[in-house]
Amino acid sequence: MSRGFVKEEDQEEAPIIPPRAALPAGVTNYVTPGGMEELLEEKKQLEKERAALDPENEIERRRSQAVIDGKVKLLNERINSARIIQPKEQAQDEVRFGAVVEFMDLEKELTQQFQIVGVDEADVKKQKIAFVAPIAKALTGKKIGETAEFVMGASSKKLKILNINYN
Repeated sequence: MSRGFVKEEDQEEAPIIPPRAALPAGVTNYVTPGGMEELLEEKKQLEKERAALDPENEIERRRSQAVIDGKVKLLNERINSARIIQPKEQAQDEVRFGAVVEFMDLEKELTQQFQIVGVDEADVKKQKIAFVAPIAKALTGKKIGETAEFVMGASSKKLKILNINYN
């Protein structure tokens, strides 16, 4: 049928569903126990949103439901592929997944602290970086007192490990 015979209000566009944080192909989806709790809580919130949709406005309800369903589908993929790593089971004297690591940029003499977490948990404002981030990769495997070289574009930084903690 020609598009000329379709009512304008029936021409719904497919909703745009924002992608989740990037997880490189073939990389295991590691999460901390807290990260898994966050994913499950996010799913509960989406289910509540879906249940609270206004049944009066059919078009808006369908659009909103499609967005929520898309988000839930992507979230379920992450939950189902998640491999929970217990930070306390890691080598305590070495930077590994789940570690809170304090380090110093030797050039700037600037001290920073981050926890190395899963991609869905990463939030720089909360001092959490994804294990796939270049700085996390540079720090992983190092021990207190060791120096890691972190390459950023054409420059490189030397980072000295000051402390490692697994909460």
